[in-house]
Amino acid sequence: MTGTSSGFGLLTAVRLARSGWTVYAGMRDPGRGGELAARARAAGVEAKIRPVRLDVTREDEIRAAVETVLAESGRIDALVNNAGIATGGFVEEVPLERWRELFETNVFGLVAVTQAVLPAMRRQGGGRIVLVGSVSGRFGFPGLAPYSASKHAVEGLGESLRLELAPFGIRVSIVEPASYRTPIWDKGLRDANLPPDDSPYAPLYRKLQPLLRKSAENGGDPEKVAAVIERALTDRRPKLRYAPSRQERAATALKALVPWSWIEWPIRRILGKAGEPPGG
Repeated sequence: MTGTSSGFGLLTAVRLARSGWTVYAGMRDPGRGGELAARARAAGVEAKIRPVRLDVTREDEIRAAVETVLAESGRIDALVNNAGIATGGFVEEVPLERWRELFETNVFGLVAVTQAVLPAMRRQGGGRIVLVGSVSGRFGFPGLAPYSASKHAVEGLGESLRLELAPFGIRVSIVEPASYRTPIWDKGLRDANLPPDDSPYAPLYRKLQPLLRKSAENGGDPEKVAAVIERALTDRRPKLRYAPSRQERAATALKALVPWSWIEWPIRRILGKAGEPPGG
């Protein structure tokens, strides 16, 4: 499992360990695994969680992590691709290097880890792969284009991968959370490529900022996401997509039922015309 030092990954690792799984908890810096270790001790499952150094953008660490799992356990029954970063900013102003950094983790890192485990899963005749996507992979939102684009890529990847791997008995699912109370959005808002005051996008950002911050602060309980990841790993017939709550199910149903113009209208109304002063 990737990205276990905080958020969904941490909670899922503990939940799976409580259910009897041996969890190899991948994280870029094992020195940041204190919270995971503390929660594992509190749950009485410390022996079931084995931290491994795993930066999904480094092929050597991916290879070493997979070799460790196979050497100790002899097989890989499941992979949860959870590692991810978020960033905000407007397409015109986000530097290309930031786009590349985001895609290296959220897309190419996911692909690299998946490629590394597939030979073992094929040899053993099956396995489960869960991709932690996002509702942002179904809806684009202004000011979040890099993150949304990376999660849209995960959606297409998951659909293709599910079909490619079905003949080998490997089941693929995508979990699509909306906003939950995890550190990813604190980091994303803090590290956002904010428009300077003289930017043509500054008035738009001033209108969007309260919405983005409210969404981050009022997010749901991340344990719901951990629970649905476990469900994707254990359902007898795993679905392609899992929504952690009615919020996500309602949002995706809305997109399927109404014209896109109905969805974008309230956002365009908030943003108004470019250059219009806040509150105008």
